[in-house]
Amino acid sequence: MSMTLKHSARVLPGAFLALLLTGCTMAPNYVRPTPAMPEAWTSGAAASTQNMAQANATVPDWRQIIADEPTRNLVELALKDNRDLRVAALNIEKAQAQYQIQRADLLPKINATSGADMNRTPAKLSGSGKATTTRVYSVGLGFSSFELDLFGRIQSLKDAALETFLATEASRKSLELSLVAQVATGYMTLAADREQLALYKEILATEQESYDIVNARLENGVADELDLSRARTTVESARVQVAKYAAQVTADENLMAVLVGQPLSPEMLPAQSLAEIASFAPVPAGLPSEVLARRPDVVMAEHQLKSANANIGAARARYFPSISITGSIGTASPQINGLFGSGAGVWNFAPQITLPIFDFGAIRAGVKVAETDRDIMVAQYEKAVQTAFREVSDALAQGASLTDQVTAQDALAQAAGKGYELSTMRYEAGVDGYLSKLDAQRTYATARQNRISARLSQRTNVLTLYKVLGGGWSAQETQEK
Repeated sequence: MSMTLKHSARVLPGAFLALLLTGCTMAPNYVRPTPAMPEAWTSGAAASTQNMAQANATVPDWRQIIADEPTRNLVELALKDNRDLRVAALNIEKAQAQYQIQRADLLPKINATSGADMNRTPAKLSGSGKATTTRVYSVGLGFSSFELDLFGRIQSLKDAALETFLATEASRKSLELSLVAQVATGYMTLAADREQLALYKEILATEQESYDIVNARLENGVADELDLSRARTTVESARVQVAKYAAQVTADENLMAVLVGQPLSPEMLPAQSLAEIASFAPVPAGLPSEVLARRPDVVMAEHQLKSANANIGAARARYFPSISITGSIGTASPQINGLFGSGAGVWNFAPQITLPIFDFGAIRAGVKVAETDRDIMVAQYEKAVQTAFREVSDALAQGASLTDQVTAQDALAQAAGKGYELSTMRYEAGVDGYLSKLDAQRTYATARQNRISARLSQRTNVLTLYKVLGGGWSAQETQEK
């Protein structure tokens, strides 16, 4: 029994000291908001496999989505050298340092001090009638104005700083996810514009040949000036499109260099058409809406909400007394060689309690501000979740529509090509005028152009869906968390 009492006597002071150092927070208990949401994605596709949630379904890492080797290499370079991502990483380091500063306030800061105090008293003021000089040398250890966090003010500030740090880290993940999608989309857009440029170079060559034929027919009296003028119009229109897409290709290449963070050689951007870029792996079907809780911007919004919630505790703690302690221990002597002799020890202990009495409502207003900030963060978190749900539903609906659009555009381009071929034959046979051939030619060119655009949209939709689902984490990471 006596051993138990002795053990308790040793443990209780340590526990009491821990309580003094850490305290308890006065922040409200955190409860994650649950905005009203549909149970399934509202993509407009009745009973689709995407709408039917499946257990253990996860969004794969981008390396599992992007199979094309040049695209993967570009993404890797961007994740390494992109300047926006570098700034985000530095912001994380800054937030981490700020958290460490706030955490350090929970413990006393002990400093080593040494000094000398020298005073001369003139003879007129001296009791002995002679001028005197006094010297005091001191060496010691001590801390000043250390606050005992009995009511959790500093602990709440530390919790708020931690959540701010985690929100900054989530922001970097969101930027990284967007960067992956931007690089892959930018490379596909470059390939599509190169394909458009090649298409209009082909059209320009064809129309130049057609113009030469019409010009020859005019010299032989078969065609008229109107046909030649129309043929010249098609040549110049094609020339305009060639110049337009040539400039666009250069702009695409410049954008890729900015995204990747370094100049890019032609070997790093080899694709001349969308067909040369390997298709993306489809995002798994049956993803439940709960995956949105892992979306980086939603995670960031929740950490910001938790930070605001912790700040309420810091504001409430100001209602209660603040206890600070200043103390030191060391040696003092009138001679330097006597600092460490017997009888030279000195100490100082100065506790101070401050209790707010009249503050004219400042503390109450501070609590109100903190609570309002928390309510704002609640609304922003709910908006982030609802926005994420809408974006996923939109991407799913667009994906189903784009599949039909690509199929229709392929059929349209094939039919327009056949129509252009027949119109050319009828014009050369003298059955139809040049205007009929010109209309068929424009329809065919537009159909081919729209087919490239539809295929680009279909591919970028996979990346969009991956991004809005908050992709970038593996099934293993999900199980670990």
